Amino acid sequence: MTHSIRTRAVLLDMDGTLVDSTAVVERLWLAWAKPHGLDPQHVLRTIHGRQGYLSMALLLPERDHAINIAENTEMLAQETSDVDGVVEILGAGALLQALKGAPHAIVTSANVPLMTARMTAAGLVVPDVAITAENVTASKPDPEGFLKGAAALGLAPADCVVFEDSAAGVQAGLAAGMRVIGVGAHAAEHGATFSVPDLAHVSVAVDAEGIELVLS
Repeated sequence: MTHSIRTRAVLLDMDGTLVDSTAVVERLWLAWAKPHGLDPQHVLRTIHGRQGYLSMALLLPERDHAINIAENTEMLAQETSDVDGVVEILGAGALLQALKGAPHAIVTSANVPLMTARMTAAGLVVPDVAITAENVTASKPDPEGFLKGAAALGLAPADCVVFEDSAAGVQAGLAAGMRVIGVGAHAAEHGATFSVPDLAHVSVAVDAEGIELVLS
């Protein structure tokens, strides 16, 4: 079924939406989890879409917050230096090119160095407006990042459409009062407003009235 969506702006998650970083994320997080005796599948279900310190808090709820912050800093450094296997999600480059000149922003749980490293490794250009870990006080599923993305573009939340892949990200977009296009095989399960297998199923037309997104 084809859907046509009119919007004034697009907000894009990075990991799992624009960039497939599954290989490095799972490699590093499973290595982190092993000494703690955590179930690998539980770890992988928890980490996607969230900032690292929040994932650690959920996985080790009794642990001191300061340790999570310190280890998250180490994890970010490892993730930034390890881009082996990082590639673009099918259609990401074409989507970003089509949005050039239209209001759009990246809203990611990564910090600036990690965002830059992964987008570069995937051969993608970072949008002019980016909301990263440095800009928020609360991780997804809190809507703060998406609300700041809308504000940075000078638009109301209802004027923005979100592209997300994770449960936490979809929840954040919906909580921000935005329609959410889920990307990937499990997107529909997360309650996204619409869903597509990948970004090759999205076409973009920009006109004086805004942006038309056609999902196929």
